[in-house]
Amino acid sequence: MSPKIKKQKILLQTPKGMRDIMPGVYPFYKSIYEKAEEIAEYYGFFPIQTPTLERIGLFTASLGETSDIIEKEMYTLKTKSEDRLALRPEGTVGIMRAYLEHGMHTLPQPVMLWYKGSFFRHENPQKGRFREFQQFGLEIINDEKAIIDATIIKILVLILEETGIGPVIVRINSIGDKECKNIYRKELLAYYRKNFEDLCKDCKRRYKTNPYRLLDCKEEKCADIKKGAPQILNYLCSSCKQHFKEVLEFLDSSKIPYFLDVYLVRGLDYYSRTVFEIFEDTNKDNGDLTSKSLPVALAGGGRYDSLAKTLSNKDFPAVGGGIGIDRVVQLMIEKKITIKRSKTPKIFFIQIGKAAKYKCLEIIEIFRKAHLPLIQSIGKDSLKGQLKIAAKLNIPYALILGQKETLEDSIIIRDMNSRAQETVPTEKVVEIIKKKIK
Repeated sequence: MSPKIKKQKILLQTPKGMRDIMPGVYPFYKSIYEKAEEIAEYYGFFPIQTPTLERIGLFTASLGETSDIIEKEMYTLKTKSEDRLALRPEGTVGIMRAYLEHGMHTLPQPVMLWYKGSFFRHENPQKGRFREFQQFGLEIINDEKAIIDATIIKILVLILEETGIGPVIVRINSIGDKECKNIYRKELLAYYRKNFEDLCKDCKRRYKTNPYRLLDCKEEKCADIKKGAPQILNYLCSSCKQHFKEVLEFLDSSKIPYFLDVYLVRGLDYYSRTVFEIFEDTNKDNGDLTSKSLPVALAGGGRYDSLAKTLSNKDFPAVGGGIGIDRVVQLMIEKKITIKRSKTPKIFFIQIGKAAKYKCLEIIEIFRKAHLPLIQSIGKDSLKGQLKIAAKLNIPYALILGQKETLEDSIIIRDMNSRAQETVPTEKVVEIIKKKIK
């Protein structure tokens, strides 16, 4: 292969970890987003859209400089004016920045927001994981009550189940507040110090920089070591214990299935108290999500009471969660779930000649306002060619507008099966076509 052809071939490939969402797949994304927005807004959430680019310092201050996202996953750039920016790797930090910047604490509290869009992490692409990924998220800011945690989980579960993928199960834990975490950190380090030589290379680094991530390692030998690690629930203060107890009681009252995963931590610095992930409930391991065959999480989140204070020295407790839309779409396709698609057009609009072209947009608008979808090919000139397209698409009726019809303010309705045609006044075409396709 010549260098020129090789270069052309590379140019026509999406970058590693990125992909095109093609017309056949896009309706799945649309379906999930519509369902998520419908449920979120019913529960009182309002939409917000934050920039795709934020200042790097916003993430380093809040996610933790030793987190995997900061150390190796962020896409960063420097602008001509020397600003250092990053493609957003997650949604919560940008939402909190917007809450603080726009003085949203003066609104009725708590503030409940939903968001959607693309996020970016430079990680190893694999099933259900892309470098540009789609996410839908919920945030409730300035409320510390346990029912708020349960509300976020409840809504995410509802969204997932109403996509048709089947029942889901929540994997949940509490990591306590700052004081609880500090006590636990010492106990965790003491335990892993005894097993340091048996840890994988990454965990030896995590031991020094971010010990909570030791509990997240999927390496077999590290997973075995984790089984004997101290459990953070044993180090929670009375306030954190009571908060977590109430969260679980609310989940019980809502009949939301959950599994208490005592080693779930989630690796970002801003998390405190409740953390959770949501999986498809396959019942393969009797609910034991510590199994080595653990699938990818469809959703996750938690409480982040200290984030506002980290960014502004103001205290606004909050909780949130997000759904990995790409993973849900993949699961829907694997399960052959059918979705409600847009109405299939039953009309093909054909125009012939210059005079008809001038009027064709007016005719299309008449049908749009009547909520009658149609297909057209206004760039084509040949009657035969346009009829061929209509036949190929299996459209039952064609509308034909030629020069004569344009002058007479009429239009031809053609039955594509019988080939019968009738000319009708333009003002009556919608009424007549409605009766035909009813």
